[in-house]
Amino acid sequence: MPVEKQVFAGAMTHPNKENPNMATAKKAPATPAAAAKTAAPAKKRTPNAAFMKALTPSPALAAVVGAAPLPRTEIISKLWVYIKANNLQDAANKRMINGDAKLKEIFGKPQVSMFEMAGLIGKHVK
Repeated sequence: MPVEKQVFAGAMTHPNKENPNMATAKKAPATPAAAAKTAAPAKKRTPNAAFMKALTPSPALAAVVGAAPLPRTEIISKLWVYIKANNLQDAANKRMINGDAKLKEIFGKPQVSMFEMAGLIGKHVK
């Protein structure tokens, strides 16, 4: 009987199940010299200037994060400090933030997702 028509237990574990007689290609091991040529030197990451620009918060946002101009990243960090200090994360779904009186004024609704929070504060910074 030809090999293609034989059924045996080893056929199920073969890497090429459609055609077990077909050889699989093996890659040659990379030499250290070739790897060194292709690897780019590590660059120091520079922060995006738009994120580091100091923005002045609106009076509603200033009640939570302070009135001093801050970069957007610091505003988000201070919001999270406020949220955790006042236990405003939803107990069942930690991605949702329950707004108190100050946060409802900023967000415009009683509960927001942590992902939409950054977009909602965009209206409150100049």
